[in-house]
Formats: sequence, C-alpha cells, structure tokens
Amino acid sequence: MQLIKGDRGGMLSMSDDNVMMKQVQATHAPDGREVDVAPLLHLVEDILNRATLQVEPPLLAGQAHAEMEEKNHQISYSIVLDALSYVIDRISCEIAYKALGGADAHSTTVAIFETLASFPWDAKLVLTLAAFALHYGEFWLLAQIYSSNQLAKAMATLRQLPMIMEHSGPLKPRFDALNKLIKAMVEVTRCMVQFKELPPSYISEDVPALTQAMTHIPTAVYWTIRSVVACANQITLLTTMGHEYALSTTEAWELSSLEHKLTNICDHLKQQLGSCYQHIDDKKNVETFRMLVELFEMTHIDNMKILKALIHARDDPMPIVDGSTKRKVTLEVLRRKNVLLLISDLNISHDELSILEQIYNESRIHTTRLDSQYEVIWIPVVDPSIVWTEAMHKQFETLQSTMPWYTVSHPSVIEKAVVRYIREKWHFRNKAILVVLDPQGRVVSPNAIHMMWIWGSNAFPFTSLREESLWREEAWRLELLVNGIDPMILNWIKDGKYIFLYGGDDVEWVRKFTNTARAVAVASRIPLEMAYVGKSTKKELVRRVLATITVEKLSYFWQDPTMIWFFWTRLESMLFSKIQQGKLDDHDPMMLEIKKLLSYDKEGGWAVLSKGSNIISNGHGNTVLTTLVEYDLWKEEIPVKGFDLAYDDHHKKVHGVTYPCCRFEFPNTAGRITEGMKCPGFGIGSVTNGY
Repeated sequence: MQLIKGDRGGMLSMSDDNVMMKQVQATHAPDGREVDVAPLLHLVEDILNRATLQVEPPLLAGQAHAEMEEKNHQISYSIVLDALSYVIDRISCEIAYKALGGADAHSTTVAIFETLASFPWDAKLVLTLAAFALHYGEFWLLAQIYSSNQLAKAMATLRQLPMIMEHSGPLKPRFDALNKLIKAMVEVTRCMVQFKELPPSYISEDVPALTQAMTHIPTAVYWTIRSVVACANQITLLTTMGHEYALSTTEAWELSSLEHKLTNICDHLKQQLGSCYQHIDDKKNVETFRMLVELFEMTHIDNMKILKALIHARDDPMPIVDGSTKRKVTLEVLRRKNVLLLISDLNISHDELSILEQIYNESRIHTTRLDSQYEVIWIPVVDPSIVWTEAMHKQFETLQSTMPWYTVSHPSVIEKAVVRYIREKWHFRNKAILVVLDPQGRVVSPNAIHMMWIWGSNAFPFTSLREESLWREEAWRLELLVNGIDPMILNWIKDGKYIFLYGGDDVEWVRKFTNTARAVAVASRIPLEMAYVGKSTKKELVRRVLATITVEKLSYFWQDPTMIWFFWTRLESMLFSKIQQGKLDDHDPMMLEIKKLLSYDKEGGWAVLSKGSNIISNGHGNTVLTTLVEYDLWKEEIPVKGFDLAYDDHHKKVHGVTYPCCRFEFPNTAGRITEGMKCPGFGIGSVTNGY
C-alpha cells in the first residue's frame, strides 16, 4: 500500500497550485460565526507536545504555571468543545477511514474542507489539528501506559503497539520525521490564530502586510491539513500493518518535502505577522502619545495619572526601585510630591552623577523644611529600535546601583510613545535633563538641570519664576563662578585678596602668565592668589598643564577633575539658563560676561581678575598677558587710580587694539539651542551646532 495513492514522484496537484486552490476556495462558504479557537489550540499543543516516543516536559515553563494556565482555560475548553466536539470526532474518523481505504491525500484534504465549509480559515485548521491530536494522542497514550494498565494493555495489543514499541529503534527515523512535520504544522496553525487575534481597531485588511498574508492563508491552510492527512496515514498504516511496515523512500521524501514547504510558509507568515505587529505598535504609540499630550494639558488632583502614564507598570505593581534600600516599591511613594525626573541615556557621566548625588544628599539634611521636599527618579531613555543586550543590562544595573534616589526597575517600563514625548516635548537629546513635576503632576520646568548646577537645592521648587528670582539676586561676582565648588577660593574672597581665576591648555602661556602675574603682584605689593580651572574640553592637554603646575608650583589648582567639569558645566548652565530667560541680547551685563568666558575658552587661555568678590576684569589670554607684560606702562597710574582701575584701563586699551573672534559651540545633545547669538560687544558671532 502506498502512503498517498497517486502522489508518487511529485505529490498530486503540486504542478498546478492554481487549479488545486480554486478547488479549495470553492468549498469555502463561512456562515459568519465567530469561533474562539485559541483555547482549543492550547489544548492541542499540549497533547502533541506530550505525544512522543520519549515523554518530554510540557511547553509550559513550570508546574505551578501550568496548573494556573490549565484553570484559566478550563471554562474556554468547555464552551468550545460543547459546540465543536462532534465536528472534531467526524474529521478524526474521516481521516482514519480514508487512510484505511487507500484514498489519496488530496482527495481526503478536499473532503475535510467540504466538512468544514462553514468555518473560517483559522477554525478549519485548528479543528483539523484537534482531530489529528485525538487520533495521534490516543496512539501515544496507549504506548506510554500499556505496561502499567491492564485495560490499556488489551487495547494496545489490538493496535499491535507492544510489538511496535519493542522495535522502536528501527522506527525512530519515522517518528523523527513525523515530529518535525507536526512541529511545522503547529507553527503554521499558531500563526493563523495570531492573525485572527490581530485587533481590528488598530489594523484592517487594507494594510499591505495583512493583505498579503490573507492571500496566502488558504494555501497555508491547505498544505497544513494535507500534512495532517500524511501524518495520520503514517500512524494508521503502522497500527494496521505492524512494525515490519518500512518507510519507503517516496514516503520519507514526502514527509520531508511537506515539512520544508510548511517551514517556508510559516517563515513568510511570520514576516507578515511581524509587519502587522509593527503597524499596530505604531498606531498604539501614536494613540499613547496623543493621550500623553492631552494628559499634560489637563488638571489633576495629584500626580498619579501622570506618573503612571510615564512609567508603564504593566503587570508589575512595583515598577520603581528605592535607591536607599534597593527594594522595589509602588508609585504611591511619589504621590503629591514634587518629583524631579532625571532623564538620561545609559551614558550619563560619572561627573554628573557625582555632583547630583552631592546636591541630593545635602537636600536630605534639610528634610524638615517643607520647601526642600522633593524626590528624584531616574528615567533611562533607550532607543526602542536597539536590541537590548546583556552588556546594556549590566550598564543599567551598574548605574542604578550607584543612585541614592528612585529609579525605574527596567528601561522597558518606559514605552516608545513616552520616549517620543520626552524627545519632542521636552527636547531630550541624550544629554541629561531634569524635568520638574509639581504635586499635581504639572510640568513647572521642562529642564531644571541648569538651575540645579548653578544653585543646587536652593533653586527649589525649580520653577521659571524661581529661576528669574534667583537671577535678580545674583551679581557678576566671583562667588557666582565658584560657589559650591571650592572653599579655598571662598576664603580668599573673604580675606579681600586679589584673585586670578584662569584657564587654557597652553603650557607656555600658563607658565609665562603665572610668573608675570606674580612679579606684578610683588612689584605692586598686592596680595595675589591664582587658581587654574582648566578647560571645558581637551582633558589630556589639561592633565599636562596640571602636571607642569604641580612640578613648577605655578599656582593653586583643583586636583579633582570633577570640580573642573563642574565649573564649566555651571558656566554653560548659566548661558542656557539666561537663554531660557530670554536674555540673549547685550543689555544684560552678566550675559555678556558669561559669553566672553565661554568664547575665550574656545580660543586659548583667559583670566578673570577680582579683588575679593568684585570682578575687575574678564579677558582673553593674549590681552591679559600683554597687560601684565606692559606693567611699566601703567604702574605710574596705580597710586592715582589704584591697582584695580589702572589694570582694567590698560587692559581695555589692549583689548581695543586686538581681540579674538568669538565662537560658541553647542553640542547636538543639548536640546533647545539658540539659532544665533551676538558676540560680547563686537557684532554677530558664530554659533556652531555640534562639536
């Protein structure tokens, strides 16, 4: 007896798929009924997974989970089987009868389609697979228990199972081929059910990926049912003809060919399914984004709706980690509190975290003060298109472990739409920002990081009004530049000393400047201190300068590189803060001086001279050094004007003859930047977007 009569050498009708599929399509007459076949497929998969030569563990991860899933599906099983058990039995009998009668596989397959004419495509497939599972599962149930159960032993004997199991070794290639084909059948069926479960509110059949899939589904269903028939034939022939029935070359080729065809079909369907999921995901993200926009425009009694929208808990009731205890907690710990969202990528620098931690810890000392009550939570933003790796996970955990404030439990709780909102509405560009929410969840500052760097927790509650108020209280004085960084310089200020704060990366200029300044101070009999504050970039050159200053004892300097970073970060923050306050023009004297310093830093050395708190002069390295070198030209004016005015007057003369071009550079990661900016008193300067 042949496996599929008339199929030898080419499988019936494979040469004419169009004719075959027209015949199949002609049987399709759905009556509009909706059949939830997902629970039935779950049951079928469980049967087929356990129906093997060697008993394998079930597909479910663990026993407890399996039991829970089983309970969840029991009701669904009952509902489905009450309506469909007759159909399943009928198909199972038909498959077995046609195999015994020697009918060819194509005719049997078409007969199944005729029986299931009124059902949708996915139901046809699941019902046929269920009929096969009934047939196949009974075979393996008897095979697995006949040695320990007398009833099973008697029934197994009728089916020649004891003899088959005794010769299972030679039969292993046959069972292996069946297992591979059955696995492919289940994969295609699962894909079919997943297509049926696509939410119509987010995807319709006019979407290209779904349209393309729908055209291939009848073919996929046909070849899967055809494969069911082939597998059923194998089991029927084995139980009727015994273990001596050998698998012919043609039969082996057929099983392999069907498995290959189903695998290709499944790969194609999965590709289209992936495109459908992407389409749905995109629509959901648009919907979530709009919801976020509307949510932030509404008034709330507390901040819970906002926080839950930003930090999507899914099935985790504790989506954040308390930095002090390292334990997971609920969002309730942030209810009705001022919340600072620290938003960054996974490359936030050690310097930033170090200074933020210092400011945060200082704020905790004053927790009894109502105006210092705020919480910080880290929101890590990871590009959703990047595959999450073990290295990224370790990087995240390392950062999380160092933070004393709240953090999200995992970047995945920040949905793609939230990432989009953060980038579009809060202008996040990978450089850390600090978005401030008040107790009602209102955004009172889209980025208070600049206020935090300049004034620390004194900037609480970090509103624009508070920022404006703090600037009104400030003056262009040395404390503004070094406050919170170095107590040594603050002591010099209290003592009323002359102080040169200087920077740059030219060792020769530093050597000549410090030696000349010291000589002028001795000649003028003034108490002078000098402090080197490095440069905003070129760290390696700065290290060389520091080494020279150390060896030659040229001046005081900050030994901790973080302090140098903080100095320049604060200065840049002053510029950004002023920009946010709308102080771009030169009518703001403080803005003028800030721009000078940042511009000089890009063009070499510079020095700020102060007497105590009062800043006398802010100049480029060339003009400052020239002023000191030409000391003999203005020293006679010191008795009349005083050292302060004499130095400043001569520096202005030198500066008026030659001054450097002003240039500002803003990194692409900075978020909001200005389109143009005037040079500090010399017309329009160049603004570069990106280093």
